[in-house]
Amino acid sequence: MQSDLAVHAQGLVKRFGDRRVVDGVDIAVPRGSIYGVLGPNGAGKTTTLRMLLGIIEPDSGERTLLGEAHPRDASDRVGYLPEERGLYPSMKAREAIAFLGALRGLPLRTGRARAVTLLEAAGLGHAADQKIRKLSKGMAQLVQLLGSVVHQPDLLVLDEPFSGLDPVNQERLEALILAERTRGATILFSTHVMAHAERLCDRLAIIAGGKRRFEGTVDEARATLPERVRYRPHRDGAGVAALLPPDAVREGAEWKFEMPGGGIEPLLVALIDAGFGIAGLTIARPGLHEAFVRIVGEQDAPRGDAA
Repeated sequence: MQSDLAVHAQGLVKRFGDRRVVDGVDIAVPRGSIYGVLGPNGAGKTTTLRMLLGIIEPDSGERTLLGEAHPRDASDRVGYLPEERGLYPSMKAREAIAFLGALRGLPLRTGRARAVTLLEAAGLGHAADQKIRKLSKGMAQLVQLLGSVVHQPDLLVLDEPFSGLDPVNQERLEALILAERTRGATILFSTHVMAHAERLCDRLAIIAGGKRRFEGTVDEARATLPERVRYRPHRDGAGVAALLPPDAVREGAEWKFEMPGGGIEPLLVALIDAGFGIAGLTIARPGLHEAFVRIVGEQDAPRGDAA
């Protein structure tokens, strides 16, 4: 039911000139969940988020935000970290967070007190009275993120939040996202880094070329690919290859192949009966990145997404 959704959109379309940047995208974000919008750069993720927030209007389609047909009516209940970062460099970290909260209706005194607590929880307590210009890029980015949660929003929208962060600050950001979900907030974030989505998301949408190509859980995305088998015979021999599936590839003492359509049991029986035995066997589902490549196509898959 739509009342169970923090964000709902149907058939969103946005054109810039002759180009359809977003082409009929549907989004349904359950309340209290962490929901990822995944896709390569230029896929239409940022434009989709901006339409959901009411920053720009769709050319067609409908959307509701926290039950409001006009997203800006819910703005005080939303925290937003845009892709373009920006803080006043002469402000102290604590004041910057309080100021961002004040823009959403939070009293400055309350914002300052919460800012200190948030900074300490994020491992940045020492930076409370430092000016933004003195902070590293990653620290300043975390300060801006804290400014988007200081008013304790019902919905937190983050556009490529991990971009430019070192591994330590990425971990801090992941911890903060999980803490916000525990508090009861709904988190919607865009990313082209599969590892973060795989660890965090309850559900996700994959967008490429302005279209939604997939919606579901991480496990459902991974299930679009067959399981993969690694097999090591107890006794090697030329006859092993004849029993294995046609796609089997040898790597050292092991063979790698996709799970046969009839399951693994008949194959194992055949290998044992032939005297090759089993010295090692692992069965694993491919990761989200591999599923992403299959869903959107090799040419659209992002590169260098290790996290």
